[in-house]
Amino acid sequence: MEISLAGKVALVTGAGPNIGSGIALALARYGARVACNDISPDAAKACVRRIERNGGEAMAVTGDVSNQDDVMRYLGEVLAAWGRIDILINNAAVLGGKGLLEEDIGYFNRAVTVAAAGNFLNSKHAAIAMIERGIKGSIVSILSSNAWQGAGGVIAYAFHKGGLANFVRAAAMDLAPYGIRVNSFSPTAPTPDNPELLAEWRKTGRTELRGPRQPPPDRPEWWRPAGQFDVRGMIPMGAPSTPTDIGHCVAWMCSDYARLITGCDFVVDGGARAKYWGYLPAAADAAGPAPLIPLDVTTMEEMEASD
Repeated sequence: MEISLAGKVALVTGAGPNIGSGIALALARYGARVACNDISPDAAKACVRRIERNGGEAMAVTGDVSNQDDVMRYLGEVLAAWGRIDILINNAAVLGGKGLLEEDIGYFNRAVTVAAAGNFLNSKHAAIAMIERGIKGSIVSILSSNAWQGAGGVIAYAFHKGGLANFVRAAAMDLAPYGIRVNSFSPTAPTPDNPELLAEWRKTGRTELRGPRQPPPDRPEWWRPAGQFDVRGMIPMGAPSTPTDIGHCVAWMCSDYARLITGCDFVVDGGARAKYWGYLPAAADAAGPAPLIPLDVTTMEEMEASD
């Protein structure tokens, strides 16, 4: 089966250096022209550079996904440059946060607004652009394991990811009459594999996507910890996914092979979500998956040498 997105135009929001960049690269490697959006111009341009290093065609479009004027402007830029939009990937989100007892309303509202308004505005106006041009396109919202299972310490993130799960199903029903499909993908703590990002990390000795949390010094006496995470130890196949794994799946979801798939959620997590909650996998003894099919032709060492 040869997956091809040739002739299609994709817009990826939140095309920062991890999941967004990996999906954007995959869409480009499968033949799409890709518009890379981020609120940070540097992040959007870095995603374009990565695609171009790998022989693809891309453009940077900056703007806040939750601001309607910004959304209309950068969608217009994509349409002016390439005349169409076939694929929308709603990836932009505010990561991190705190638990219910510590989170403040300012952060909570901003995180929810970026997710809720960002998915709504981009989906609505990209869908209208598709409908006006007779395009039977594909919209994918990037969720999280936190959309389906409860975890302490990230109340805003859990709230908006869970809401997006049903947004996808409802939007799929609204757009089905037009032949436009709406699905979601739920990552589970993927291991970064962007050579440019890893090269930057090596300079500072960083090894994890999120650094250790520092407890605030003024917690009250009644405070109790909510629990802790062991993501890597809970994967039955013994290996975490990467943005490349995610990109392969999302590219297929956006291809014509998935023409009747809508309102569904996809995971690439080595069985993490499928397992019984109390089951502890023997991950250390797992044979591991088949070798990764890479998408990026550059290496971390080549990126370091190019600085």
